[in-house]
Amino acid sequence: MRQARLFVLIIGLLTTFALVVAACGGGNGDDGGEPASQPGDGGNADGGSQESGSSVSGRVTISGSSTVEPISVRVAELFEDVQPDVRVTVDGPGTGDGFKLFCEGETDISDASRPIKESEAADCAEAGIEYVELRVGIDGIAVMTGENNPVDCVSFKDIYGMVGPESTGFGSWSDAGSLSGLETSNLPDASLDIYGPGEESGTFDSFVEIVLEHIADERGQDATTRPDYNANADDNVIIQGIQSSDTSFGWVGFAFAAHASGVKLLQVDGGDGCKSANADTIASGEYPVSRALYIYVNKANAVASPALTAYVDFYLSDEGLGTAVSQVGYVNLTDDAKSATRANWSGR
Repeated sequence: MRQARLFVLIIGLLTTFALVVAACGGGNGDDGGEPASQPGDGGNADGGSQESGSSVSGRVTISGSSTVEPISVRVAELFEDVQPDVRVTVDGPGTGDGFKLFCEGETDISDASRPIKESEAADCAEAGIEYVELRVGIDGIAVMTGENNPVDCVSFKDIYGMVGPESTGFGSWSDAGSLSGLETSNLPDASLDIYGPGEESGTFDSFVEIVLEHIADERGQDATTRPDYNANADDNVIIQGIQSSDTSFGWVGFAFAAHASGVKLLQVDGGDGCKSANADTIASGEYPVSRALYIYVNKANAVASPALTAYVDFYLSDEGLGTAVSQVGYVNLTDDAKSATRANWSGR
């Protein structure tokens, strides 16, 4: 009888021990439970999202192109939702000024609307600044007129003759041909009503740099537009102005013009024939009023700063290269170009 009670007691103890071991071993993932989050699980550059579980803090400083500035600002706004303890500051004095600060070690990221120049790269090398170049989007600008205008295509010289610094006071399309030494198309003798962004706009800067600057330099003029046109910061107001006149002329970011009614998107000849504006021709660079946009990241700062790395990871995710770029009116990279950018970052 005593042996039977002892046997039952032993069995009971063994059963209790087994239950305790099973309870302590739970949550290891073998039973379908979620594994614990680990630092670094969030930020990645393969198109995924930055997870809020991998919290970081710190500061990221960005300067450079006013054209790229809206993208970096929008990325920062979206990034704040998942990393509220990271402070991102973005300034847009211009690509050249941005590279100067970057190569002096004053910033973590330099926004650029063109590739870095050899002289700028040499300045960075002399200062010991190593960087990774990341293409993040494409700037496409639609050139438009009223939907009933018979004109279908304009050249860079046509545009310069109508809106460049020497065209102040011109009231007709055909006036563009009156500038000495400027070979323009046979433009109509029709009222010229111009609508476009003002000097505060990155689209204004891009339009001047892409279309007008080279011709202005050759003619010894300042690279800018005529001052006497209908300038507005609101792209929708600009489109409304273009809609109001059959012989209007204007320009806005392609994203705002793509689905607008009552306007005609003009083909543009940048030297290789007339090219239409659409997402494909802008993404490929075939449409001449387009260019690649970049960010340059200080490699050493990225190693030292988890906040900087997390921000760039997020920049290259679908929220950055997809959502942010299109939300501020630029054209997304192709899938292959996105993959190349992410590979550049991963291989730094």
